[in-house]
Amino acid sequence: MESKIIEKKLKKLNADTPAQFGIMSPQHMVEHLTVTVKIAYNRIKIPEFEPSEKQKFQKRALLDTDMDFPRGVIAPGMKTGDLMPLRSENLDEAKQQLLDSVTAYNAFFESSPDTTTVHPRFGKLTYAEWERFHPKHIEHHFKQFGIW
Repeated sequence: MESKIIEKKLKKLNADTPAQFGIMSPQHMVEHLTVTVKIAYNRIKIPEFEPSEKQKFQKRALLDTDMDFPRGVIAPGMKTGDLMPLRSENLDEAKQQLLDSVTAYNAFFESSPDTTTVHPRFGKLTYAEWERFHPKHIEHHFKQFGIW
């Protein structure tokens, strides 16, 4: 994952940058991406499960095509209208945590390229699959705030 591109885009994001869609604030969005990256390198572990046929179809549609990340997807375990509590003191701290997580993700898969980790909707993903997921997910949320 290209941390330089992410860092460059994050510089355009301010605490008062309005969302073009969705309910997240800029800080919620950055913290959401951080959680997703941490899940990918097992810093946050998701219990293994067998995805449903619908989830398998969604996984293939997203990861094996040029399809953009769809709007309106609710993160697993969340309800419509829910936001996770903020964890960082401010947006700048949240941005740094995202960049640090990307660095840790890259180091994890550099040392363990054959490891699979559990995505909360799609089940086990390989490094190659995470590398297709993250750019789409990040681009989606950066477009949410007009920084892509």
